[in-house]
Amino acid sequence: MESDTTEPAGTAPDRHLIHLVAGNRWGGSRQYALDICSHYKARGWKVEAVTRDAKAVDDPFRRAGISLRHAPLRGLTDPSTIATLVRMIRDIPVGAGVIHAHRYRDAFSAHIARKIAKRPDIRLVVTRHTLRPVRITHLLNSVYAATDAHIFVSRTARDRFLRAWEGKRKGCPVAPEKMHVLLNSIPGNFLDPTPVPAKGPVIALCCGAITPGRGLETAIDALVSLRDLKLRLRIVGNGLPDYLDSLRRRAMVRGVMEMIDWRIAAEHPRELLLDSHFGVQPSIEREAFGLDNLRFMALGRAQVCSPNGAQTEFLEDGVSALFVPPADSDALARAIRRLATDPELRDTLASNAFKIFSAGLDWDSFISRLDAIYGLPNLNNE
Repeated sequence: MESDTTEPAGTAPDRHLIHLVAGNRWGGSRQYALDICSHYKARGWKVEAVTRDAKAVDDPFRRAGISLRHAPLRGLTDPSTIATLVRMIRDIPVGAGVIHAHRYRDAFSAHIARKIAKRPDIRLVVTRHTLRPVRITHLLNSVYAATDAHIFVSRTARDRFLRAWEGKRKGCPVAPEKMHVLLNSIPGNFLDPTPVPAKGPVIALCCGAITPGRGLETAIDALVSLRDLKLRLRIVGNGLPDYLDSLRRRAMVRGVMEMIDWRIAAEHPRELLLDSHFGVQPSIEREAFGLDNLRFMALGRAQVCSPNGAQTEFLEDGVSALFVPPADSDALARAIRRLATDPELRDTLASNAFKIFSAGLDWDSFISRLDAIYGLPNLNNE
């Protein structure tokens, strides 16, 4: 469980944290920012999130009591966002402020705002959540160099970032001591590793954004050879209506519509995960981390997934999960059949995964490292 991290009276109010949260839809990086903001707010910090005034993003932050500011967050040519940040950081006590961005284009706005406000003491942190190709320009190189700490959500993400400079005359402008691999985590109040449901059909749960590249077509195709099982595939998430309709048509054409439960939700309450027997995460796109994989680990559920990103950094095939190749519906069907018909295997995989989570992927471990990355002075000793 999460430890008591409340700071002594008179110190925490001096600390300021600003998260730049771009995007108009909910997603993994927004959940990551919200979890961090909520944690530091509970410790008494002054926490603000800068968003684009998008309801899907703003509502979860509002429910958590996080103060919001709105700005365009357009990136490299965005004087309005820069002006907003200048106003926000001018009066922060010296040495007590952090701006945390989730895209380098927003880090550029923060970097310029620090210069205009003459506040080089404001610490600039960026988390890289993606495996997309890294852009190299003179302007962006200056942002990479000026950023005080670069967080990569996996070694895979860090290596993809560094690969951009392989063979270049000039190497990566980021000093090695500024690069931190920090695997994601789940807040302590999410934990609840209870036994799987004892009655009813076996529930295989797909959760996450319902978007192309998540392998949902593969999961639907896999059901064709599983009709003999007392099994239901529960798909939980949010996506564009046209894409959802295409998935439903696919299920109807293959005659497996009656085997699927559809739950449209922007967030994934733990009750839905606890009501499942195991997870199915057959992503086709390479993932920088895989937060949904971690949710199953934290809640003591077995899972089958495609190891096409960072999954191999925290899961092991046959030990803490079952791995299948991306887009291979036959292999996925065989793995689902094993988990659906072998409770002992499910229990073993789930237990091993939870041990791995508890041994270093837990929230306390994550926050301990993030505290150091934020690099604020120990105000308790002043």
